[in-house]
Amino acid sequence: MKKKIILSAYGIFGILALTVAVFFIYTSDYYHADPEILSQFADKNSSVTVVERDDNITVYSPENGSEYGLIFYPGALVESEAYAPLLTSIAERGITCICADMPFNLAIFGIDRAKEIIPSFDNIRHWYIGGHSLGGAMASSFAAGYEGSLDGLVLFAAYSVSDISKSGLNVISVYGSNDGVLNKDAYDNKRKNLPEKINELVIKGGCHSYFGAYGMQEGDGVPTVSRDDQVTVTAQYVSECIKNNK
Repeated sequence: MKKKIILSAYGIFGILALTVAVFFIYTSDYYHADPEILSQFADKNSSVTVVERDDNITVYSPENGSEYGLIFYPGALVESEAYAPLLTSIAERGITCICADMPFNLAIFGIDRAKEIIPSFDNIRHWYIGGHSLGGAMASSFAAGYEGSLDGLVLFAAYSVSDISKSGLNVISVYGSNDGVLNKDAYDNKRKNLPEKINELVIKGGCHSYFGAYGMQEGDGVPTVSRDDQVTVTAQYVSECIKNNK
């Protein structure tokens, strides 16, 4: 009997060790920011100030400051730096953007990051939270519990996994018509989780990967617009919707 218990304990330990090993192998294979794309982007003149803080956030601040803030959750297994072009473009249009690094590059392990961020920016009066893909889904989960602290939610190729239909939040949704990663059936089915009126932009020819600068994501569709165009159109639309709260 004692021998069976010892063998059983070894079996459980083996399963746990294998699970941990598989997890670390999975999370170590992530999408890195593309240095070439970032280099091309860095060559452009920008009035935005970028600060990487010790609390694992990167702040993109407009030249003259802003009373509007967007907390951004990166997509699953995507390096946060890959969103520099998008967040800089939004910041250039008057919105302070705060990108939160996530444990193991998975927002599911950092849903409440925004709770730590909001109190540290006294100048921001209107808070939005959003994210790309899984990051957007996890941002919606945070929004469902903290509606009183937020003005709205921004979904970049994402859908809400929580019911915020009665929250009164200003919801902005942007995705590309050629997105091959976003589950459109799930997107349509989860529409009931959002308020009756939302701001939705479908970028003709846009794809999933072009919200970031990390190359092409596996399974994505073929874009017929440039990455720069998708970023510019997205930034313009999102900033206008936030400022006008429409």
